Formats: sequence, structure tokens, C-alpha cells
Amino acid sequence: MAKHEHLAKSMALPPMTPQPNVYPLSWHAHTKKLEDIWDAAQRENWDPKKLPWDTFDPSTYSWEEREAIAYWWTILSVFDASAPPVFAAAFIKTYEAHEEDPVRRCFFSVTRDEQNHEQICGLAITKMLEHPDPLTYVPKTEIGRKAQRNAHWLYYNGGRYWNGYKNAVPKYSLAVLFSSFLMGEIAAATIFHQMAAKCTEPVFKEAFRNIGRDEGRHMAICLSLMERDYPKMDLSDKALITKQVRAGFLFLSGVLFEPPEDFWDIPADFVAWQREIETVARNAGFYVPEYEAKKENWKNAMLNLKGVLDKYGIPFPAIPEVGITGEEIRDVDMVDIIPVF
Repeated sequence: MAKHEHLAKSMALPPMTPQPNVYPLSWHAHTKKLEDIWDAAQRENWDPKKLPWDTFDPSTYSWEEREAIAYWWTILSVFDASAPPVFAAAFIKTYEAHEEDPVRRCFFSVTRDEQNHEQICGLAITKMLEHPDPLTYVPKTEIGRKAQRNAHWLYYNGGRYWNGYKNAVPKYSLAVLFSSFLMGEIAAATIFHQMAAKCTEPVFKEAFRNIGRDEGRHMAICLSLMERDYPKMDLSDKALITKQVRAGFLFLSGVLFEPPEDFWDIPADFVAWQREIETVARNAGFYVPEYEAKKENWKNAMLNLKGVLDKYGIPFPAIPEVGITGEEIRDVDMVDIIPVF
């Protein structure tokens, strides 16, 4: 191995450090709104283990109901179990980019929040199924068998997303990442507030309330950064954001709507089985929005996002699935996507 050259013997100061490098060695703070969001994250941090689990008795549900409710948590976990490493990668990028100090801390807080959301999925599934994962669990009912088959396909598609994300993060600017993240946060805040209001199980109600509050903070982080950076955005990034919004809609429809078969690699009867499973969960008192409500939620989320992007002259893609017209985007593949939920 070659010995490292001792530059200090011939130079008063070392040469400039090659970038990107994860040592900012600076704590500049220019965006007060982000400091306020960090303070809120510190106040509002919570522990999934300390929710009122003592009020929760899975044995009051039939096995069919337990498997159906666990399936919904499994859908969520396909997105939320990837969220800690997804945001951890973005968190690292804020250091490499030598972002201002409150930006780095805010992305740390999001990574921490998403770890809580993943833990909730794990606790709910483990308690419902009396088994720590839905893929090796032995189903007890026909609903459980259908749920597990669907879960395997969801998991497969989620793995394809991660490979695309790992390739995308180094290529894209933080400004592009913010718009993709915002998309998931707008939709997530809506659905979790609804589920908190309509769910009957106290521990789930409390979990959804906390998660919804977290997602609202994450949305505020993205909006603050967009407000800071988008007025001076490179024009070439605008077309990329338009494509990412379309890709994000298709990807996140897996949890917020229904997975489109031309984008998601799923069996022909996947959606029919999912509707059947969701009906069982709904009848057990576990609120899952029905098709029209999901569609309306997604439409409203997309219109809210459009309102943000319109301010910066970023074309919005057509979202025909929920009746929104715009720029046609046809060449979207799982390897292109960077949104997170």
C-alpha cells in the first residue's frame, strides 16, 4: 500500500478538500422556519411502545379480521419500512451538499419519525398475526392466503423501487428530491388524519394521530425548502420534476389508491382481492377509505401539489386516473422513481 504523502511538511495549509464531503464544519442557519420545525419535532417526538397497547386485545377479532387488518399494515409497511433508509440517504446528502444546519437537523428528524412509523407497522402486524412478519406467517383463513399472496407481490415491487432510488439520489439535486418527497407527505397527512378520526381501536387511533402530525411537519420542511430554492431553480430541473410527480403518483397509488397494473407488476386479480380484504377490515371497525374516497383524497392531494408547483412555473403532469389534465408523461418506469411516503 502506498504511503500517504505528508503535505504538512511542505504546506502551511492543506489543499481544498474534494467535494462532496460529509464534513460541513459549519453551522450556518438562514431559514428560521426550519429552526421552528426542528423545535416542534423535538417537542412532539413519541415512542411507539408507549401507546395504549394495554387497551388492545387482538383476540376480540376473528382470524379473518386479524389477517385483513394486518394486510393493511403490510401495505403501509412496504412504504414505511423503506422510509428510514430512504430518508437516511437524503439526510447524508444534506451533509454532502453542506446544507445549512437546520436543514440537516430537519432531515434527521424525518428519519427518526419514519423509524417510529415503521415500528408501528411491525407492532401492529406482530400482535395481529402472533408472528413477526407477514411473508413467512402461515395463514389461517382464505382471506389470509389472499392477503399473503398480495403481500409477496407488494414486497417484490418495493424491492424494485429501492434499487431505483439508490441510483437516483446521487444524480438529482436536493431541490428535485424535495418535490418528490412533498408529494408523499401531502397525501399521507390527509389519509392519517382521516384514519385517526374514523378508526375505532384506541391504540391505532393514537398512532394515526401521531403519524399524521409527523407527516404535516415533513410537508412543512419540503415547502420551506421549495420556497427557498425554487425561485432560482435551473430550467432543466422543471421537466424532471414533472416526470417525478407522475412517477410518484403511480408508485404511491400502491398505498393511497390502487396499484396501476401497467406500472406495478401484480397479478390480474390483485386489486379484486385487495378490495375483498379491505371490506373485511372495514367491517371489523378498522377504517380504510373506499374506492371513491381514495380517489377524492388523491385528487385533492394532487391539486394541492399542483398549486405549489404552479407558483414556480413547473408544468404539472396529466393524472387521468383522478381526472386531472396536464402534460402527458408516458415513459415512466419503477427505476425512475424517487418519492417516499
